[in-house]
Amino acid sequence: MSRITAVDTNAAGKAKELLDGVKAQLGRVPNMMKVMAQSPAVLSGALSLTGALAEGALKPELREQIAIAVSQANGCEYCLSAHTTLGKLRGLPPEELAAARKGQSADPKAQAALDFALAVVAERGKVTDGAFTEIREAGYDDGEIAEIVANVALMIFTNYFNNVAQTKLDWPLVSLGQ
Repeated sequence: MSRITAVDTNAAGKAKELLDGVKAQLGRVPNMMKVMAQSPAVLSGALSLTGALAEGALKPELREQIAIAVSQANGCEYCLSAHTTLGKLRGLPPEELAAARKGQSADPKAQAALDFALAVVAERGKVTDGAFTEIREAGYDDGEIAEIVANVALMIFTNYFNNVAQTKLDWPLVSLGQ
């Protein structure tokens, strides 16, 4: 049971408006969104950043790999399960999904992004000059580097939110220990 009560999808006001938008886009309302809807400001912020990053330069598959790696690092079973499912829907093969949990990819450029993302997590943003040099040498420009950081920040937010709330899992379970 979630520590923060999920808002019913028949809610009123701004919460209802936001939840209706999620349902229109996804066909359902994930429990995380219902719990975030306790504060429409929180849900709106999460949706806004998610939407903005979807319009960015990073490919959706890479965003899912980053989400999986960061969720594993932060011990968030909810986000790990959600983004593994979303990664499958984006066409990531099972071996890439499993590798992302270890911060790995068969693609060298994706590997560089995962290395950098996990360095951001481990170093709380205070990455070394070497890590910054490596991400640049892998071919990422300033905008893409900013997007990697933003994707990490979004995942830290949702990971911490779900870990605090103990959001009820409504995705196929991917256990942290697998």
